[in-house]
Amino acid sequence: MQKMTKALVIGVGAERGLGAAACRRFAREGHHVIVAGRTRAKLDAVVQTIVAAGGSASAAVVDATNERAVIELWDEAMADDEAGAPAEIAVFNVGNNMSGDLREMTAAYFEEAWRLACFAGFLFGREAARRLAPLGRGTVIFTGASASMRGRPRFAAFAAAKGGLRLLVQAMAREFGPMGIHVAHVIVDGGIDGERLNTRNPTARDRLGPDGLLDPDAIAETYWHLHRQHRSAWTHELDVRPFKETF
Repeated sequence: MQKMTKALVIGVGAERGLGAAACRRFAREGHHVIVAGRTRAKLDAVVQTIVAAGGSASAAVVDATNERAVIELWDEAMADDEAGAPAEIAVFNVGNNMSGDLREMTAAYFEEAWRLACFAGFLFGREAARRLAPLGRGTVIFTGASASMRGRPRFAAFAAAKGGLRLLVQAMAREFGPMGIHVAHVIVDGGIDGERLNTRNPTARDRLGPDGLLDPDAIAETYWHLHRQHRSAWTHELDVRPFKETF
């Protein structure tokens, strides 16, 4: 019997969120999913949901900005062990939507935004390239945002970080695509109908109406589609947004 392969998702939070949705989607396809993030209780909840549905998953508490921790996470993902064969799909979903008045912004705050959304992406992407390039296969997907494309008032730090991540991923795609690694960047252009937004802005869903926010499961379906693309027609970058969203 062929052993299942692993999938790695970093930046997993609440069950009603994009990271968790991606984990569930990959598990339904028979992957053992490594569910990585900062909060043990949230990771365990996602794992339990996957296992209850007949899937396979394990939790990994990881600081995505810690180089040693990211290296060890990839060691786990690429090990051929009882959990499964080495990973063939990985998702970077780290980065908080940080805002603030530039005049009052501290250097530490700006650096934190960059470390979460850009530097962590470098660590994750570097380890992905190191492990997958010798194998000549694999899909690495990075979650972007509206701020990846444009800076808006009060979002200077977040836009700088997300814009930097986008260019990092472009460089990765051009360098490692010819080696067989599908590197993709998904611009999530709108609010996600998840726990984070609905907690911070509880009136958003009612104000925007049906399907006015992005369904995290629908985004996860797009991630799976990217992984399944034939290499003669790879997509590097795409955007997803609610049908009501202006752009």
